[in-house]
Amino acid sequence: MKRVSLCLLPRPALGDHSLDMVDAAAVPCAALLRPILHTCGSADLNMEFNPSDHPRASTIFLSKSQTDVREKRKSLYINHHPPGQLKRKYSSCSTIFLDDSTVSQPNLKYTIKCVALAIYYHIKNRDTDGRMLLDIFDENLHPLSKSEVPPDYDKHDPEQKQIYRFVRTLFSAAQLTAECAIVTLVYLERLLTYAEIDICPANWKRIVLGAILLASKVWDDQAVWNVDYCQILKDITVEDMNELERQFLELLQFNINVPSSVYAKYYFDLRFLAEANNLSFPLEPLSRERAYKLEAISCLCEDKYKDFRKSAKKRSVSADNLTVVRWSPAIIS
Repeated sequence: MKRVSLCLLPRPALGDHSLDMVDAAAVPCAALLRPILHTCGSADLNMEFNPSDHPRASTIFLSKSQTDVREKRKSLYINHHPPGQLKRKYSSCSTIFLDDSTVSQPNLKYTIKCVALAIYYHIKNRDTDGRMLLDIFDENLHPLSKSEVPPDYDKHDPEQKQIYRFVRTLFSAAQLTAECAIVTLVYLERLLTYAEIDICPANWKRIVLGAILLASKVWDDQAVWNVDYCQILKDITVEDMNELERQFLELLQFNINVPSSVYAKYYFDLRFLAEANNLSFPLEPLSRERAYKLEAISCLCEDKYKDFRKSAKKRSVSADNLTVVRWSPAIIS
């Protein structure tokens, strides 16, 4: 049996609250594991090819969607769709079109749509090599409702709209952010890579639920507790939620760290997926008010990095290693 050692760091006290007054069984696992950045068990994985750990590795959902995207483009070309259906807005000298989604503040509705589309491609184009189905994610063994599970529950792939409604319901009820949706997708792909399993009709709901449960606790300061999800999903027990979270963490080898570079990669890959599937974010003309806001943000960025640039300059450099550092602040919100 593989032994996993954890490196836990003490958390600062918050006000007058004390962990001594809290029931240990009620403390969220992810809240206690926030400082974990490395576990010895993850050394067995090749991080260079794992998209959820390495910023240069291609995301799995984007790779799985390529075949369908090519087929859609081929169909549009063969059927000669009228240009009106493919009409896009382009910026000109007089009008600039922008959407309201940035890497630091993504649009919630369209981000959830993109994540649902990524999960849809995961299920549709899953590997058929007979990978194992873990019991904790099997909806027949751990149903999310008291209604009877159909005998063919594992035969029919869910539609994108069904996945979107499931994710949107959880995010709306728990008041989660768009950033949490991106982290959810990171954890989902990390689980599939680490545990060497596939997401399929029989387990997709519980895998998505576990990823959302964990992402909400890691990302949001005011995390949603497991008992709160039992209020959203009326027929599930808190013991089942606790066990789902525990096994999800073990399968991740307690690696809940999401580097900013990985987060940004998933955000832009989701935007690319949306554009390839005609799910582009809504564009609006740049108004004078928003232009002033962007200018103010640019000035703040300039002031913020001015002192940093000065400290980075050297008083003298060797002629053999003469380099000039150039800075180009990027506006992300």
